[in-house]
Amino acid sequence: MQLRGACLGLALLAAPQGAQAAADAGTAKAILMRSVAFRTVQGAGQVPKLAAYYANVLRQAGFAEEDIVITPMGETATFAATIKGRDATLKPLLMIGHMDVVEADPKDWTRDPFVPVEENGYILGRGAEDNKYDVAMMVATLAQLKKESWTPRRTVTLLLSGDEETDMATTRALAARYKDAEMLLNGDGGGGLLNEAGEPVLYQLQAGEKTYADFEIGFTDAGGHSSAPTPGNPIYKLAKAIDRIAAYEFPAMRNELTQASLALSADRIGGEVGQAMRRFAETGDPAAAKILSSRPEFVGQVRTTCVATMAQAGHALNALPQSAKVSVNCRIFPGVPIEDVKAQLVKVVNDPSATVTTLNDPTGSDASPLRADVMDAVRDAVSARAPGIAIMPGMSAGATDSVHFRALGVPSYGVSSLFMRAEDGFAHGLNERVPVAGIRESLEQWDRVLRALAQ
Repeated sequence: MQLRGACLGLALLAAPQGAQAAADAGTAKAILMRSVAFRTVQGAGQVPKLAAYYANVLRQAGFAEEDIVITPMGETATFAATIKGRDATLKPLLMIGHMDVVEADPKDWTRDPFVPVEENGYILGRGAEDNKYDVAMMVATLAQLKKESWTPRRTVTLLLSGDEETDMATTRALAARYKDAEMLLNGDGGGGLLNEAGEPVLYQLQAGEKTYADFEIGFTDAGGHSSAPTPGNPIYKLAKAIDRIAAYEFPAMRNELTQASLALSADRIGGEVGQAMRRFAETGDPAAAKILSSRPEFVGQVRTTCVATMAQAGHALNALPQSAKVSVNCRIFPGVPIEDVKAQLVKVVNDPSATVTTLNDPTGSDASPLRADVMDAVRDAVSARAPGIAIMPGMSAGATDSVHFRALGVPSYGVSSLFMRAEDGFAHGLNERVPVAGIRESLEQWDRVLRALAQ
């Protein structure tokens, strides 16, 4: 999962006007707690069991067998549940979340991470935030809509991946199968921020992600005895390459998404940084980009970044090294080809003896357009629970399932219903938790958004 730039949990107010009641909060909470109890870490074989549990919930709500598809993939699986629309000429509306979670060692937690508990207004357990909260909200919402015999104009399909936290093979499979879609709504991106008093102050709609790519830069030599140094020492060459990478800055870039988010953030941030946000959003001012790039929390919004993360060299204390290599992690601005970044790294290193290798199989994608129908639906749903708060489009530095759908041309939007205080965000960390108080409003948010975009 991508860690939310705007953290998430509690909320307020109003049931959907002119609509049926949203799903029952008690039912959704029970689904969430039961979900956390499945240890859906890589290799545990629990994802298919969780998928079977969700299928049973939806069958009991009236889903037909043929409208639920669980596809095993090794020890994990994908899940799909469909409410058919009235108009077969319309492309479907997709929803997505992921069933897998990051591993958690019980010795490090104050309680067993896979025995969910409700305590002091929170549900605690691994995956409670990432991503089983919104998965539970989506499952509960579809179950309620089915009970109402809701038949939208546009087909609605809930997709759940089974290895988002690791290989994303299930995500690629889902994207390939369901790429002919109008849009994707992702419960694992965006979300609401609460202040310390638990009051909603901001909602972020995620409409883009930087491409994640790892490269390995290496040098080799014949080596020899350490008493007889040679000019081809791979460690010295590697050190120079690392220095060059550290000193290099990729060009500043803007798109529709970052211009909107920076402009909306400018007044809230204020001061020199706020002024720089506004200038860069409006004009692309290089001096403003330099100010923003000096701040770790903002540099990722204005340019591609590449940073050395791991190094390995030598084989013995008394021998000249035969090899040295460094791993470079890049977060690439949406729309920039991965090969272009690799080519730039080759230029920056500027050593013909270096090898630059792309690791694994990274997938790049551009940002999604800020569609008026999506913005209006989200604004209406969020405003119903938190009147007057800013709705801010945003770009994530990390990666979610959306990246593989965007890469195939499906506009994708992170519209999590989870509102949380910044200090309560423990996704991937110890004692992960989500507030109970916002469940009813989360269900109402999903209900409003689906009804607006599927009709």
